[in-house]
Amino acid sequence: MSVKRLAFACIAAVLLVLLNGCSKNEETPSAAFSRYIKAWNDQNFEKMYGMLSTNAKNDISKKEFVKRYKDIYAGIEARHLKVTFDRPKNEKNSDDTNKQALTYHVKMSTIAGSLRFSGKVNLIKVKKGDKVNWTVDWNRSMLLPGLKDGEFVRVKTIPSKRGEIVDRNGNGLAINGQAVQIGLYPAQLEGHADTKAKLAALLHIPLTSIENALSASWVTPNTFVPIKTVSALDTKTIEQASRLPGVMTQNVAARVYPCGAACAHLTGYIGTITKEQLEKYKDKGYTATSVIGKNGLEQLLEDKLRGIDGHAIVITDEEGDELRTVAEKPAKNGKDVQLTIDVNVQKALYNELKKDTGTAAAMDPTTGDVLALVSAPSFDPNAFALGISQSGYDQLINDPNKPLLNRFSKSFAPGSSIKPLVAAIALKNGTIQPDTTMTITGKTWKKENWKDFHITRVDSLAKVNLRDAIVYSDNIYFARLALKIGADRLISGLKAFGFTETLPVEYPMDASQISNSGNFTSEAMLANSGYGQGEIAVNPLHLAVTYTAFVNGGNIVKPHLIKTGETTKPSYWKKGVISGETAKTIYNDMVQVFSSPEGTAYKPIVEGAPPLAGKTGTAELKDKQGEKGTENGWVVAFNTNRPSLEIAMMIEHVENRGGSHYVVGKVKNAFKTLWK
Repeated sequence: MSVKRLAFACIAAVLLVLLNGCSKNEETPSAAFSRYIKAWNDQNFEKMYGMLSTNAKNDISKKEFVKRYKDIYAGIEARHLKVTFDRPKNEKNSDDTNKQALTYHVKMSTIAGSLRFSGKVNLIKVKKGDKVNWTVDWNRSMLLPGLKDGEFVRVKTIPSKRGEIVDRNGNGLAINGQAVQIGLYPAQLEGHADTKAKLAALLHIPLTSIENALSASWVTPNTFVPIKTVSALDTKTIEQASRLPGVMTQNVAARVYPCGAACAHLTGYIGTITKEQLEKYKDKGYTATSVIGKNGLEQLLEDKLRGIDGHAIVITDEEGDELRTVAEKPAKNGKDVQLTIDVNVQKALYNELKKDTGTAAAMDPTTGDVLALVSAPSFDPNAFALGISQSGYDQLINDPNKPLLNRFSKSFAPGSSIKPLVAAIALKNGTIQPDTTMTITGKTWKKENWKDFHITRVDSLAKVNLRDAIVYSDNIYFARLALKIGADRLISGLKAFGFTETLPVEYPMDASQISNSGNFTSEAMLANSGYGQGEIAVNPLHLAVTYTAFVNGGNIVKPHLIKTGETTKPSYWKKGVISGETAKTIYNDMVQVFSSPEGTAYKPIVEGAPPLAGKTGTAELKDKQGEKGTENGWVVAFNTNRPSLEIAMMIEHVENRGGSHYVVGKVKNAFKTLWK
């Protein structure tokens, strides 16, 4: 044989050996399963099905295979899927076996928490001519651990509880209770055609709402069809509805507001989450059926009060009976919140205000505990939580007295109730002494350069000292006093009392303002502001807080709405705003406002009310001087025997009703009720 032929023969022999080796190792089980795992991690279920064994394909169709994976993964909200497997250390040659067992591991996040499971699967060798492939002998346990033919996967919600809001004594303000669902049994309506119309009228809903409910596709003659859920406290409606043929009632879980309208603006209410809210809070675990705080403390404390439902992934039989739990994430209940509010004080003030338009704030002036925050007129928060009707909502919206407006969070012209602060600022700056006397002639006064503007007073004392100015509430005295203090010192003095600052309390309140611009733009505005007119505006709670300086020797307490534990030591928002001597002087003068016959709060006399100190005020609201405007009446008062209750109340439209005297009676009545 020639050298060339010998070389060619050797090369051919080598190639033949290599080709035979390649055919023997064409694909290992690990390589095949790696392709399957990649498709699984990519959730490419069509590709996965193409790699199944003949037996597996005979057991499940491609359509069902793909659908089951998609439905189950969507239902359990599978995310971050990661599938791996254990590679054999010494993988057998494909010629040595027709079957290879491999161990796989699945990890994913689900609605019920992290899910991990492992299993074994056989890879089956398939020969087609000279080609060798490995297929996956799939079974249902690869979907979820232990899943068998004829079993189903279901996600079960484990309901959570929303935290409750209670007052300082544990009385419920927003609690988890029960409501009453009023509904119909269609079969029992035969021969009673007028029941639907009577029920619609009783529940204040359109007849079409009932007709639509009864015509739903799921309704059968003996099905209970819910029509409306009402408060369990509405016993009159429940009793009248129950008398109608075909009407039945059943108790359902509901958010309940036992304090009702008296606490409505404070507690707020919950409702079903809107599409916009769901989009805004999509990363916080809310669903389309979630409830969320819509108003008041229910909204402000949503993150604390909100419960987070738990979920379980369960395996059931064909009847829906649970066989076992695959994964479970327990419910997380919301946290309860205890307020410093006293529901008795809240109701007492609301009862005095409910026929008027106004607001009131009450607090303990020595500790800073907020005892009441009231706005009137009001509304029933239970109606909103249970789903208020459109007609009911329209009625509230169109009411000229604006019952949905939260007045205790707003600010208003304070009138003469600001005078103790102006007096304190004057004493602090040495502008006057307590016995400094002003000579005032007549009931009107103006400066020569004021043209059409002038200031009036009710009484006409010729010689007026500070005590008389506060007791008689002399506007001319305080207008002239403001001019003597000066714009800069009056502004800095009011700011020392917290004007223009955010009130440090756990409920957003309008900041009290000195003027729209923050400055006095004219001498007339400065004079006008000295007795609470001009553009000065005060939040009711802030006004009450400022008066605590006169009780606490010149220190202003920090207000608290949420109870954090028992403490006898107050914390101060502003220390040393005025001296103890100045505080005592103003305190004694405010005692005379109530106890002296000439005091603006002396009448009406209410037997049973404790001795009080404080100040009245009537704010005139009009576009220009000389016009007939409206009046808001103010009273700020606290008991003088170991002060423990302070009330600031404002009522709108007191013109022709005695001005602030109308409010004095209301405040004294509240003290009388609470002192019994």
